[in-house]
This record gives sequence, structure tokens and C-alpha cells, in this order.
Amino acid sequence: MRDSAGITPDFGTDVTCSERAYRSAPNLNSAPRKGPNSATHCGVNVRSDGDSSGARLGGTIGLGEGLEVRRLGFGAMRLAGPGIIGPPADPDEAARVLRRVVEAGVTLIDTADAYGPHHNEELLAEVLAPYPEGLVVATKGGLVRGANGSWDPNGRPDHLRAACEGSLRRLRVDTIDLYQLHRPDPAVPVEDSVGALVELREEGKVRLIGLSNVDLDQYRRAVALTPVASVQNRYNIRDRDHEDVLRACEADGVAFLPYAPLHGFGFTSGTGALADVADAHDATPGQVALAWLLARSPVMAPIPGTSSMAHLEENLAAADLQLSAEELERLDAVDTRVAQLLDKVSKPLPPAARQRLRDAAGPLRRVWERLRFWD
Repeated sequence: MRDSAGITPDFGTDVTCSERAYRSAPNLNSAPRKGPNSATHCGVNVRSDGDSSGARLGGTIGLGEGLEVRRLGFGAMRLAGPGIIGPPADPDEAARVLRRVVEAGVTLIDTADAYGPHHNEELLAEVLAPYPEGLVVATKGGLVRGANGSWDPNGRPDHLRAACEGSLRRLRVDTIDLYQLHRPDPAVPVEDSVGALVELREEGKVRLIGLSNVDLDQYRRAVALTPVASVQNRYNIRDRDHEDVLRACEADGVAFLPYAPLHGFGFTSGTGALADVADAHDATPGQVALAWLLARSPVMAPIPGTSSMAHLEENLAAADLQLSAEELERLDAVDTRVAQLLDKVSKPLPPAARQRLRDAAGPLRRVWERLRFWD
């Protein structure tokens, strides 16, 4: 499983709760719950009609309004230029990645108008439209890119309306299946921003509403106003700051889309529990990290992204990795403080310096790999 580039993983094996070790995290409630968006079989939809497709890519999860996606999705952000500005450096490779994503059975692709900006949505439409039956293309609005590449929140209702209408044009759709508030704007009450999305849904421009980068209070204020299909927050094996939001989503049956699922653990991935478990399965640390996320909660739907076909194949194969209860306990105990150290090391670097490290070879390349495990 370690290097499956060019090999189509076999996702056709049925799974059970014990085989996949689906369970609530130890510090979450002890038993999986059935919320408004969850289904049977440990909170994850695994078909039992003789068609094993429901077991592929971690099983499936309901978003609401009849929409169901496989739990291992794809984040398209990396299919952009340096600093997530402009088109991808290799458009042909980016197109191959997207086609392979769909070919492999992924049914959730996440993007945003701020990626590029706009280029990411345009790329998805150019390569994939008209979209295959069952594919959900989720996008986000509420962040704008500054001249220096900054990510600036704008949650004003008029901006969100314009952003949504722009995404509709670029994605070449009449309705966006899942439209997410990219980040709450400190200058705008979250009720006003979410209220704008409610209006867009009532007009038929948005089917489901999602949130991103929210704390627990913002989540609760939003769900008091309207049903929420998903929350997309940063969460991975070394960064669990949003554990309380995950717990709330699990209680409500709301899908939790952890972005940066592979970020933050490469700094020390060569030692400790992560390396030990990876070696035991002849897998990469990244595959173990994704398998851990899928087992962490039945509402978890990771969206790892990459611009590399080889890394994509590794990520896809991670859904077949079965971790024992003992291995999951060891991984649960992984020290999360390294993520804080990593942020201190990597954030001060300007985009140009980060790009030079990414393009370097030898020791400098290894520095980049420690700062950002996957590109």
C-alpha cells in the first residue's frame, strides 16, 4: 500500500463496524448517535444490497436533501498556482488528477471562489462539466484575496450573494449542491452571513448550506437559524483544536469535513506511533493519518488534496487501511503540541520563500517536506 501510483486500489470489499473500527473518539460520547443526517450501520451508510460500492472510500454519509457522498472526498485547492494564486503550474496534470478522482469513485469535490481566485472553479468546470451523476461539487464564499495574497473575510450579505452568483457561472450550474461560508467575518454577525445563504437557498441557487472555520459558538448560532449540512474546519492527527465542534457535529448528525488532514504530522512522522503503525501495514504515515480520521468519527469526511497523481493514489488507497483498536488507541494518544510548533516555524515564511523551498532539491527539499508534508 505504501506506493500505489498507477495502481487502481481495490475498494470493493464490504466492511463491518469491527473491520473498519468505526467508533466515537474516546473523548467524544461513547456510542455513535443517529442525527438528522446519519443513517444506520454505525452512523455510516454501507449498502447491503449486494453492491459493495457503498463500502468504497470509507462508506457514505448523508448531507441532507437526499444527497449522499462517499466519506473520502477531494479538496481541489492544491490545483492552483503558488500561494493558491493563478492557474496550476501544470494544467494537464491537474486535469488528469481531477479525472482520476472521479474515475476512482470520489463523489465530493471541494473548492472555493478564493482559490485562484476563481481559477479553481473554472478548472473544475472545464475538466468535469457536465458533471457525472452523483458528483457533489461544493464551493465556498466569504474570503477575498488581497494584493499580497492575504485571505480577507467578507461576510456581508451583498458580497456573499455576488460571490455565489459568480460561482454559479464559473461552475456552470444552476444550483450549487453545497455552498459554504468560508470564514465568519468579525465585522458581520454570523446570523447575517448565514441569513444571506438561507435567502440563496430559498431562491434555488443553493441546495445545502455549510460552514467553514467556525468555533462552537458560531456553529450553534448558525444551526439555530437554519439546518447545516456540513462543517469544514482544520483537523488532523496532530491538530485537534476543533474537537468540540466535531463533537457537536456528531451529536447533530452533521458531516465534518476536516481540511488539511495531512498537515502538521510530517515534522516528526519518522518516529513514534504514526511510523510504527505505518510500518506494520507497509503504508505511508499519510495513509495512516487518513485511516485514523475515517475511524475517528462516523461523521468525518476528509477532503485531502494534492496536485500529484502519485499522492492521489496513496490517498485513495488509505480508505482500505484497516487499523486495529490497539493501533487506534496509540494514534489517539499522539501528541498534538507539534502542530503548534510547526505553525510557529512555517507561518513566518513569505510565499516566495516557501515556493523556493518547495522547488528545491536535496536538503532544502527535505525542509519543505517537514514544513508541509504534502504539497
